[in-house]
Amino acid sequence: MSAPHLLDRPHHDGSALYLDRTEFSLGEVGRVRLRVPRGFGEQRVVLRVTRDGDPLKLPARVVAQDEHERWYEADLPVDNPVVGYRWLLTRGDGYLWLTGRGLFARDVADAGDFRVTSYGGAPAWAAGAVGYQIFPDRFARSREAGRRRPPDWALPAGWDDAPAEQGDAAVRQFFGGDLAGIAEHLDYLDDLGVNLLYLTPFFPARSSHRYDAATFDHVDDSLGGDQALGVLTRAAHARGMRVIGDLTTNHTGDAHEWFRAAQADRGSVTAGFYYWADDVPFDLHRWQQSLADQWGGEVASAGWVEPVDYVTWLGVASLPKLNWGSQELWDRMLRGPGSVVGRYLRPPFGLDGWRIDVAHMTGRFAADDYHDAVARAIRATIDATGGLLVGEHFYDVYNDQLGDGWQSVMNYQGFIKPLWSWLTRPDSDLRFADLPVPIPRRPATDVVATMRDFDGSVPWRLSSRQWNMLGSHDTARIATVTADPRLVEVGAAWLFTYPGIPALFAGDEGGAVGVNGENSRTTMPWDQIDAGGGPRWDGAAFQRYRSLIRLRRASTALQDGGLRWAVITPDAVAYLRETAGERLLVVLARAPWQGTRLPRWLLADGATPELLYGGSAAATPTLTVEDALSISGEGPAVGVWRLE
Repeated sequence: MSAPHLLDRPHHDGSALYLDRTEFSLGEVGRVRLRVPRGFGEQRVVLRVTRDGDPLKLPARVVAQDEHERWYEADLPVDNPVVGYRWLLTRGDGYLWLTGRGLFARDVADAGDFRVTSYGGAPAWAAGAVGYQIFPDRFARSREAGRRRPPDWALPAGWDDAPAEQGDAAVRQFFGGDLAGIAEHLDYLDDLGVNLLYLTPFFPARSSHRYDAATFDHVDDSLGGDQALGVLTRAAHARGMRVIGDLTTNHTGDAHEWFRAAQADRGSVTAGFYYWADDVPFDLHRWQQSLADQWGGEVASAGWVEPVDYVTWLGVASLPKLNWGSQELWDRMLRGPGSVVGRYLRPPFGLDGWRIDVAHMTGRFAADDYHDAVARAIRATIDATGGLLVGEHFYDVYNDQLGDGWQSVMNYQGFIKPLWSWLTRPDSDLRFADLPVPIPRRPATDVVATMRDFDGSVPWRLSSRQWNMLGSHDTARIATVTADPRLVEVGAAWLFTYPGIPALFAGDEGGAVGVNGENSRTTMPWDQIDAGGGPRWDGAAFQRYRSLIRLRRASTALQDGGLRWAVITPDAVAYLRETAGERLLVVLARAPWQGTRLPRWLLADGATPELLYGGSAAATPTLTVEDALSISGEGPAVGVWRLE
């Protein structure tokens, strides 16, 4: 028996098919639409809209119908900056709620309601963006790199050495990649198809990751200095690419000029940029020790936690935490074109935005919570140049992403973690970066429910621009998580066909491996890339990624369309990506399954399904058109068809 489909249920999302506008202004009345299949049996449809904390119940009217479905429309007053709404459908003696998290025959919390916001969204160019994260020390050495002396803190490594997994070496290994090396390989990136480069920090520091900035005044000379960054951004722009940087607003390094001046003089202006033991309303040593205790001996053995008289990021002595109670800090760091945020967005640097490190912790300590205000200030400075603001956020963004701050967040909870738990090998001892337990293997029913829980808690215009990844510099690599190139292809197909900004960590496209974040910061094996393959480079994987990127960039439905779940079984999912002029069907399977039959009317009259992408490492399902669209149950498998 084939798997049942879900297309006999009502559907709504925040895409243009269901809203009459993409941007709302405060005080406007928009229109929202609901799609209800024939035979569902609804008797009445009402839109419940929350205004000033109280729900309005507004009638919906039928505006279109045919033999297959009926469309309802209702007015949506936007009288608050963020407006939540849901659909009420009466049926028989009861009623159902349709929210961003699904259809419920019980009362559910407002946290999952659909939302619109009167705040502006990400720049228009973000819809077509394909991100590519680069760890500058590990991407490529330029011709000039070999003539530079390594920094005094560095442990020089050979280009083909494996990155350390933990300990001092993981922080100090220095491979010598630089910004000019990236510029010299833009043709490679152009051929791959990516068009948004995300550079991890480039400021002087005392580690290879550079999240412990020693100054924000200039680019690290080990990377080529200020000139190299300007040359890179101009060369990228000439190829139609954009470049965003990486900034820590939660902390600096302990070698930072601000912090050293503060230590030398507690009465200085910069002393107010940090938290000191005297400012803490509890035992600071106990606070520091609790951070070590949560991971047992692992953190302590890495030399992270040391007793100090100032507040740090997670107890790491080299990363003193910034205190946003200082107005001078706001001016130097965030506000206006002369701030750290603003200066690098303008010539000669010309960045196109920032990714903000540990954004969810920024401005938060004890009773202080400047988080939202800091995010808004960064956003205002970036908006002045039309750039993109991405926040690193490992947890639930429900109250942190309402539209006036982060335009996008790194989607660990709503994408990476659920996807990994579907694709991980059953005997894996790998773990998520934020949990001390192995990654569980879960059915797609749980995976999709998790995705809907997190994505459904923020407005569509934000969830459809989340920074989705298969992994990052803080996680294991997808090739290690799955240990199966077929499942890597399934994961990559999900990434490039799902709402959001799809992003790679450099090397994913060639099968790079790594068991944790530090070990995943591998170098690019350029000799093997040029040869089309080798022990550290899977040329066939590169071709698969390139094909999926081209598919993404050629389809308006994949860039801006809605998302309608069609089938969810433990081992396979199918979904539709739809605009008014295009309908794509995506089928993904991690293992053999029973296949399914979808309504024949999904295929446009007179049309023939067009296979846009089929598996090469994985299998390609067959789609047969009879009285229904019959999809076979191979697995692992990938298939993407255009139906309209």
